[in-house]
Amino acid sequence: MADAHPMVELWRGGRLESAHAGHAVICDAGGRVVEAWGDPEAVIFPRSSCKMLQALPLVESGAAEAAGLTDAQLALACASHNGGHIHTDRVTDWLADLGLGEPDLRCGAHMPRDPEAHKELLCSDTAPCQIHNNCSGKHAGFLTLTRHLKAGPEYVEIDHPVQKAVRAAFEEVTGEASPGYGIDGCSAPNFATSVHGLARAMAFFAAADGGSDARSRAAVRLRNAMAAYPELVAGEGRACTELMRAMDGKVSIKTGAEAVFVAMVPEKKLGIALKIVDGGTRASEAVIAALLVKLGMLDPEHPATRRRLNAVQTNWRGIETGILRAAEGFA
Repeated sequence: MADAHPMVELWRGGRLESAHAGHAVICDAGGRVVEAWGDPEAVIFPRSSCKMLQALPLVESGAAEAAGLTDAQLALACASHNGGHIHTDRVTDWLADLGLGEPDLRCGAHMPRDPEAHKELLCSDTAPCQIHNNCSGKHAGFLTLTRHLKAGPEYVEIDHPVQKAVRAAFEEVTGEASPGYGIDGCSAPNFATSVHGLARAMAFFAAADGGSDARSRAAVRLRNAMAAYPELVAGEGRACTELMRAMDGKVSIKTGAEAVFVAMVPEKKLGIALKIVDGGTRASEAVIAALLVKLGMLDPEHPATRRRLNAVQTNWRGIETGILRAAEGFA
């Protein structure tokens, strides 16, 4: 087993102050590793980076079509959103269309990341609800599939038909039997896989052409929905939203907790997956930017890139103090 590869460094005063290492894989449509750093077979929890995999049964089963879901709703099904009104109003309407409401969700409540929504709740002394949860769109998708399958309400249980469908799709597209699962922050099972397996799944999404099979059509629709609605996948100021905009919708990307990141590159039929071992999000954002620059998909000088890669650090007075950059010899 290979050690984690040095990937990102923070320099201050001409000295290396901090460093991040990880595993990363670029995979082609045939599931082969094109390039890798660290250990491609390192087993990880993909966390929210795999939401498009969790949404595959929603679309390929016909549930999305039967419910008349829009591409905006499918983008929310793949989202870790900020909880702004652009997100919560849509989830509220989606649940209402199903004849359901906030109590039917099983994701739990937390304060929204969106500044205006956060301020609105604080100033009105109102508690957040489950619709503010960054995963509420994914859970609205789970409820849509639950309704389609005529299954019971506890859709996050491991033996529920929804999670059985998710696991089957997950293992088939990663090309690996999952060695197990953990419970995610939103209470849904999160199935483990290797970094290679996750990159293989992203390459499947990237290469899907919407042909005759339902899974290929579902992959294209989910991939394109994310690219068309980057503001719904995350929100203003977030890496997913800003970097997808910077690439004019040519690449779909998704972050996950504990410094996982994935990308689908249809133009090259390539998938990317990475994991920073210390869980540092600043490093995962820098690495996904570096790999997309390497593939010629992202302008290294775009402001969205420079906020994350070769990012000049400043203090509270605006004085330059250091730089966050790719480690020597990486990408």
